[in-house]
Amino acid sequence: MGLTLRDRSAKGCSRSLEGECWIDRESSGCGFRDARLGGRFRKLLTQIGSAMGQSIPLVCQDWANTKAAYRFFFNERVSEADILAGHFQSTRDRAAAAEGLVLVLHDTTEFSYQREKSEAIGITKSINSGRDKAGRLRSHTVCGILMHSSLAVTIEGVPLGLAAVKFWTRKKFKGTAALKKKINPTRIPIEKKGSVRWLENLKQSTQLLDHPGRCIHIGDRESDIYELFCAAQEIGTHFLIRTCVDRLAGDGVHTIADEMDEVAVKGLHRIEVRDSNGDPDQAVLEIRYRKIRVLPPVGKQKRYPALTLTVIHAEERGTPKNRKKIDWKLITDLPVGSRSDAIEKLEWYALRWKIEVFHKILKSGCKAEDRPASDQSDLALLHPELAGLLDDDAQPFRPRRTSNSRVDCD
Repeated sequence: MGLTLRDRSAKGCSRSLEGECWIDRESSGCGFRDARLGGRFRKLLTQIGSAMGQSIPLVCQDWANTKAAYRFFFNERVSEADILAGHFQSTRDRAAAAEGLVLVLHDTTEFSYQREKSEAIGITKSINSGRDKAGRLRSHTVCGILMHSSLAVTIEGVPLGLAAVKFWTRKKFKGTAALKKKINPTRIPIEKKGSVRWLENLKQSTQLLDHPGRCIHIGDRESDIYELFCAAQEIGTHFLIRTCVDRLAGDGVHTIADEMDEVAVKGLHRIEVRDSNGDPDQAVLEIRYRKIRVLPPVGKQKRYPALTLTVIHAEERGTPKNRKKIDWKLITDLPVGSRSDAIEKLEWYALRWKIEVFHKILKSGCKAEDRPASDQSDLALLHPELAGLLDDDAQPFRPRRTSNSRVDCD
C-alpha cells in the first residue's frame, strides 16, 4: 500500500528532525571565532545534507545563499580545524561510549581537478600521457589535493567517525626527490618526507581518543615505517601493519624473512571468498607467526632502538585460477600466542577495507545508495588482493570458520 499524505508528511518530518539532530551533534563542538560563522556553517550543513553530492550553487538555491557560502569558505577566520572540530568531538564521544578496543584505519586518497594552472591548487602526481610524434615519452601533471584520513571503528566494524585527517599537495615535499638522488631514501629524516603524515595522524588520533592502550592503528604496506613503530611505542598505543620491508632481525646478520622461513605452519584457516567473476570459492590459509627482534634501518640505528615485534604470515595453499593468491604478512606489537590470536589479527586487518569504501563513497559525492549491491568488481579494483573477499551485501570480508578449519601443528 502507498503512503498517505499524512504518512509522507510524518516521514518527511522524521527525516528532517533526524537531519537536524545530526547537524547539531556534528557541529556543537566547533569553536568559531564569531557566532555568526557558526550559524552560517550549520546552515551550510543543512543545505548540503539535503542534496548530498551536488554543487554549492545547486544546494544553496539562490545567488544570495551561494555568495554567503563562498564568503564562508574564503573567510580567513575560518580554518580547517574549526570546521572539523565538531566532528572530531563527536568521534571522541562515540568512542568513549563504545565498549572494547577501537581500530583506527589509516589510508591516503587523492582528489583530482581540472585547472589550467596547477599551482592554483597543487599537484598530486605526474603520469605518462603517451608519446609525441618523435616517439618521446610525454607526461602531464595531475592537479589536485591529497587526503590522509584515520577512521575509527569498533572491532565489529561499526564506524565511529574520523579521528584525524590531513590535506596537502606534493609541492610541500618537493625537495624529497632531489634528496633521493644524493643519499639512500632510508637515511632521509622522516620529517622531510611525505610519509610523516602517517606519524602525525597516529599521534593526533591517539590523542583525540584519549586512551592509547585501547587503540590499534591499522595500515597497508605504505605504512610499513620503522619510525611509526617507534612513535606508537613512545605514546603507548598499538599497531597492526601489512609489511613490505624485509628488515634486519636478531643480531643483524639475517632478516625477518630468514627467520619466518624457519617457522612451521601453526595451523590452517579456511575462509569463504569470491573470485574475480564474483563466484563463491574457498581458500585454505597456512598460518605462521613468530616474535622477532626487529632492527631499524642501518642509517637510523643510532636514532631508533630495536623492537620486539610479532610477524604473522597467512599464505594460501595452492594457486587459485580466477583470483590473486592470498598472501598477507602483518607486523604488530600486539601479543600473538596462538592460532586463534593470529586469526583475530587477520580479521582486524581485513576491516581496513572500510576506509577504502569510505574514500570511494566520499569521492562519488556520497552516492552510496546508487551503487548496486551486486557490483563487486568495481569495489574490488580498489584493492586487488581483496578482490572477492566480500559477501553478498558488499560488506568487508569476514572469515567464516568451518568445523574442519583447525589443524594443529607441532
